[in-house]
This record gives sequence, structure tokens and C-alpha cells, in this order.
Amino acid sequence: MVFSFDALEPFQYEFFRNGLVIATLAGALCGLIGVFVVLRNMSYIGHGLSHAVFGGAALAAVLDLNYFIGAGFWGLMSGLMIGRVARKRVIGADAAIGVITTASFAMGLALQARYGQAQRSIDAVLFGNVLGVFTSDILAVAGVGLVSAVTVVILYRRLLFTTFDPEVAGVTGVNVPMMEAVLMVLLSATILVTVRVIGVLLISALLVLPAVTARLMTNSFGRMLWLSPVLGAGFGVFGMYASWYADVPSGAVIILVGTAAFIVVYTLAGVRRRARVAGLDHHSGPALSIN
Repeated sequence: MVFSFDALEPFQYEFFRNGLVIATLAGALCGLIGVFVVLRNMSYIGHGLSHAVFGGAALAAVLDLNYFIGAGFWGLMSGLMIGRVARKRVIGADAAIGVITTASFAMGLALQARYGQAQRSIDAVLFGNVLGVFTSDILAVAGVGLVSAVTVVILYRRLLFTTFDPEVAGVTGVNVPMMEAVLMVLLSATILVTVRVIGVLLISALLVLPAVTARLMTNSFGRMLWLSPVLGAGFGVFGMYASWYADVPSGAVIILVGTAAFIVVYTLAGVRRRARVAGLDHHSGPALSIN
């Protein structure tokens, strides 16, 4: 028995080519927004918003509404409510996330169990389906990616100051609540357009992995903003390609590729490098350059 390997075989199929494009775009978009998610310690918010989007997607499926309208409105409102409740300081941000997003997720599960006709659509959001995307999904990811990139470039310094020292940013005239709302909207939109690619259960990992890997590779905030999207796109490309031959769901392989890359970089970085990078969490000047 002769084993043959055709490296170009998957490219013969349009669904794979579409899946490869959207996985690459989704990885790059999550990598860009993930920089702010990681540096602002918003990983839990990203995880929670994906659950909120799931509740909105389930409701949209049951009511036969457009996914982007139903899930988008629900996810955006959830994100803004989290930010508002957290700023009031009546309860902590983690408690606000727990109340709002888990309630949305529970609603989604209840609708999934009650209305069988929406099961397939809801499952696609819960577990992701890279190979079942439509042209509209690709355009949505590309559109949000373009808007996010332009927003980051235009608001670069204001977002930088808000990320690392919101109190000083407020004193210098930066509208900190507005910048936080902008980040929340970008994060909500990112999760909305990518969750059907990776799935609710894995999307938070794609937001974090490129950024934390990039953080180990550079102390420059500016370099992180391009390195993290490049890594995210690479995870998408290699994950899609590997999943074809492994016959394993693409979303899971993309995350496994990202995890393997993080482990390699983390190991090579060494103790000294990791200690220096840890200074980012304490906003220390020498540990971070804005170039």
C-alpha cells in the first residue's frame, strides 16, 4: 500500500478556500483586539461576551431574525451594560459579567432545548463551523477588521493611555469612558463576527493566544499591535490546513496550533525575558515602549 500526500488537495474545494480565508481574517482580527483584552486584563470579559452573543444568536434563530442583527444587538447591549455596572462600583466587574452573560447563555441553552427547529443554527454558534461559512461571513469579518484597524490607528495614543494609566489619561483630557466604550464595541463586534467560525467555547482562546505570545516576543506596544494579528492569522492558516488532514474540527486545531506556538515561545523566552515582560502587568515604564 503506497501512501500519497497531495499538499494542494484541500484547495480544490471552494468550502476549504472560503474557510481558509475567514480563519485567517478571524485570527488577525482577534489578534488585534486581543492586545487590549490581554493588557487590560479583559480576558474574562471576552469569555463572557461570547456567552452573551450565544444567547442573542439563539433568540435570533428562534425568531427567524438575521444573525448579525439579533446577536449583534444583544452582544453590544450586554457589553455596554457590563461596562456601566462595573463603573458604578456597586458590584465588581467580574460579578457584573457573571450575572449578565451567564443569564444570556442560560437563555440560549433553554431556547436550544425548547425549539428544535433552531438546533442546527444554534449549534453552529456554540461549536463553530469554519467550513460552513458564507460570503456574508467573510465580508463581515473583513469589515469589522478594517474598522478596528482604522480605529486603533486614529485613536492610538488615547487608547494607549487608557489601557495603561486611565487616571493620568483622564487628567490629560482623554475621555476615558468613551475610550472604554469604543474598546467594548470593538470587542463585541469581533466576537459577533468570529464566533460562528471558532465557536462560543473557544473564541476567548483565540482572543488571548496571539496577544500573550506576542507579549513574550516584544516589549513594544506598537510592535504588539502588528505582531499579534500576524500570529493570529498564522494560527488560522496552519490550523485550517492541519485540520484537513487530521480530520478534526478546524476551530479546535486552530486553538491547538496557537497553544503549541505559545508553549514554544514561552519556553524559548527564558526566565529573564518572562520576568521583564511581567512588568507590563504593573505598567512599569522600562518594560514597555510605545514605539
